[in-house]
Amino acid sequence: MKQNQNFSETIFALSSGRLPSGVGVIRISGPQTRFAIETICGNLPVPRQAELRTFRDALGNPVDRGLLLFFPNPYSFTGEDCGEFHLHGGRAVVDAMISLLYTFDNCRLAEPGEFTRRAFANGKFDLTVAEGLADLIAAETDGQRRLALQIASGSQVQLYSSWRSEMIRARALIEAELDFADESDVPGSVSDQVWIAMRDLAERIEQHVADGKRGAIVRDGFRVVIVGAPNAGKSSLLNALAGTDVAIVSDEPGTTRDLIEIKLDLGGLAVLLTDTAGLRETEGRVEQIGIERALDRAHAADLVLLLTDMANPLPAPFIELGAIDTLHIGTKLDAAGMTTSRSYDLTVSIRSGQGMDDLMGALRSRAKRAAGNLADPLPTRRRHMELLGETSREINHAVNDQTAPLEVRAEYLRRASHALGRITGDVDVEDILDVVFSQFCIGK
Repeated sequence: MKQNQNFSETIFALSSGRLPSGVGVIRISGPQTRFAIETICGNLPVPRQAELRTFRDALGNPVDRGLLLFFPNPYSFTGEDCGEFHLHGGRAVVDAMISLLYTFDNCRLAEPGEFTRRAFANGKFDLTVAEGLADLIAAETDGQRRLALQIASGSQVQLYSSWRSEMIRARALIEAELDFADESDVPGSVSDQVWIAMRDLAERIEQHVADGKRGAIVRDGFRVVIVGAPNAGKSSLLNALAGTDVAIVSDEPGTTRDLIEIKLDLGGLAVLLTDTAGLRETEGRVEQIGIERALDRAHAADLVLLLTDMANPLPAPFIELGAIDTLHIGTKLDAAGMTTSRSYDLTVSIRSGQGMDDLMGALRSRAKRAAGNLADPLPTRRRHMELLGETSREINHAVNDQTAPLEVRAEYLRRASHALGRITGDVDVEDILDVVFSQFCIGK
């Protein structure tokens, strides 16, 4: 059960976004909701049915005319009495209604995420669903939308709850062996069965953590870094992919000295494309710093585009990419003449556009492959990954520490289930609630 809280204050906020707009929706939730609606509109509407009403101030003067909705507790988003005033979306109209709501006792403007936090506190959903709602609001690509919608629908909590149930059942069997070891109707060493099941569970959790990289790619973007010698066409390629001039292009070597990053939407997936300083031996301290940053970013990339000017191929020093996925791209195809392209994965001419469709297709396919199947419930946040890692470590301690007393091994499982419960909010998580709900906009 989630921790229930007694909210004595009624909160309200504009929930429909930036003004002016066609419609401005003001949401209200809390114990004064019924009184405020009756005072402003005369009486309550039929629950969950929109009614056209005139909204009036304390002197009976009309503020606006629009739709009114009322959701009685506990059948509302927050679990409290909740209402919505659908106004015309002008600043003066919305300001007048907000000023009117301030006149009611114990009514105040909501803080960011406070409606959702009250819904969580009243047991309407778990913490992962709340985080899914935050991601849904922030989604910029179709992939981010689909992943966030899946989490918000509860698929993640269902998976974690089933794992937690397995651990609770395992602890119950161990405790039964401890408490009734002398009883004839208790099978001998039921804990042997437990450790086999727990080893399998630890492996499933570890695979889930490994899949978390896919969730991070969908949520934060597939990281592509462009590297190469000076004048290899890195900034020109960035501008071409961006469709606008975001980087300075010059024949002078060393023009780009810092990282320049853009975000693309390729096939519904976010791709973060970074232009870097040209790799060469240099005495300039500023340029050296740029090269160091380029190498650091390349080693953290999901994909590196290593560019070479085919008309004037120059070596790119320092670059050792190891196992990082790398596409070797020959540039300036229009000026390269009969230069062979056998040593390149792709060849392009940014000026004529030749080969650019192939490059875009390669970026799209690699991002899609890295994201994998978005139908799977994936951990998308660092705190999920850390707590899942803690869960699997505690289970492995319980499984592998065979010389420890059963009481100690059972305690490892208790700690594992506690760590897993912190993800969903089934145990005390006050230290992270402020962080989670501060990500929401006011009115959500």
